[in-house]
Amino acid sequence: MLIPLALAQFICSFAGTSMNVMITDIGADLDTSVQGVQVAIAVFLLVMAALMIPGGVLTERWGRKRCFQLGLLVYAAGALVSAAAPGLGVLIIGNSILEGVGTALLIPPVYVLATLLFTDTAARAGAFGIITGMGGVGAATGPLIGGAISTALSWRAVFLFQALVIVFIVATGRRLADPLPADPDRPLDLVGTVLSASGLACVVLGIMQADSGFAVMLIQVGIGVALLAACALHLRARERLGKPVLLSLSLFGNRTSNLALVTQAIQWMLLLGVSFVVATYLQVVRGYNAVETGVISTAATAGILCSSLFASRAARNHPQRTLIISGFAVAVTGIAVLLALVRIWPSPWAFTPGLLLIGLGSGAMLTPSVNVVQSAFPETEQGEISGLSRCISNLGSALGTSIAGTILVTALATPTRAYLLALLVLAAAGIAGLLTAVLLPGNPDPKRGRYA
Repeated sequence: MLIPLALAQFICSFAGTSMNVMITDIGADLDTSVQGVQVAIAVFLLVMAALMIPGGVLTERWGRKRCFQLGLLVYAAGALVSAAAPGLGVLIIGNSILEGVGTALLIPPVYVLATLLFTDTAARAGAFGIITGMGGVGAATGPLIGGAISTALSWRAVFLFQALVIVFIVATGRRLADPLPADPDRPLDLVGTVLSASGLACVVLGIMQADSGFAVMLIQVGIGVALLAACALHLRARERLGKPVLLSLSLFGNRTSNLALVTQAIQWMLLLGVSFVVATYLQVVRGYNAVETGVISTAATAGILCSSLFASRAARNHPQRTLIISGFAVAVTGIAVLLALVRIWPSPWAFTPGLLLIGLGSGAMLTPSVNVVQSAFPETEQGEISGLSRCISNLGSALGTSIAGTILVTALATPTRAYLLALLVLAAAGIAGLLTAVLLPGNPDPKRGRYA
């Protein structure tokens, strides 16, 4: 049962980082810039974040298995469109929009099905460990696999590889059983969907307008915040009238879940932000090709693999809070090592220790954060919280790529300074995540078997 679910998370995470090593190849082929490719990557992550909550609602309305299968089909269509893209615009339609929509449809069912199929706390932690671990592996191996395929064949072949993986997932997922019936009468709050999606888009894309001037960025981000505030007021008004809402505001009444959601966002911000910054620096500044960039990035892959393999055992033997704190501490240390060694050592090996530590830290805390969030709510609310959880994680990914990437792109005239500033911002975010994790409770509620 876990094979198609874990592979689905793997390929969606793979898509978020594989393009990082193809920046120069795509730019040369499609006659676009580093910033153009950054926009495509960030919009993909943004579409996932913006539509993940509606995807959670549709999961309940259409049924978990049906929504999962539909998402796979849309994703495969996007991969094929991307492979044949004649220009940046079509690439954005295929990769950023279609693959983003497909991901938003298929990821919420992955976590809901895992929650429903594995009712034992330890078994559920193990399932989440495998799924989130594969997500981390997908994000970490994206540069390596993508670099190898694009160097040996073409960057377009990377999207064909994604389509082939989707075919395999469809074949292995045919026997998946949906434990609960669909609720076709479950309404979708369209106004809330539009307000939330527009607000998130304005915030993320506004950050990417930094090169157009601080005032432009501030205005667009301000509009995004206003739209999100309007969305919150809309949701509150509908709840008071007893009408169905896109997302129940009561989900934000759980302090433990709120803290864990913040740590989730920052974890993915670190992982995707570092991946983009290092890959861009290696290609644009050092002049490495896709496969060389991917090989250097394998240190992070190795770190995530090692820590993910022990995630299930660690979740049984240690408090979730301890694992998350340790993960952030190791990841921030990795960024510091990355900064120090690359400045004083010109060898490609200078990237290895820091990336290894970042991978170890990320792999150690991805599973505990998801487990804390999902376990904080009963089964009846798993659809909503799954969508919110994935939304927050992908928003963190989009912010990591947009913030760190914008700093790097706007200051490439002084590459060493740009690299330093981008990683310092990510390190500051990691410290904020560490401080947030300290506030988490150490143990679940023993009477209910979940976090209070």
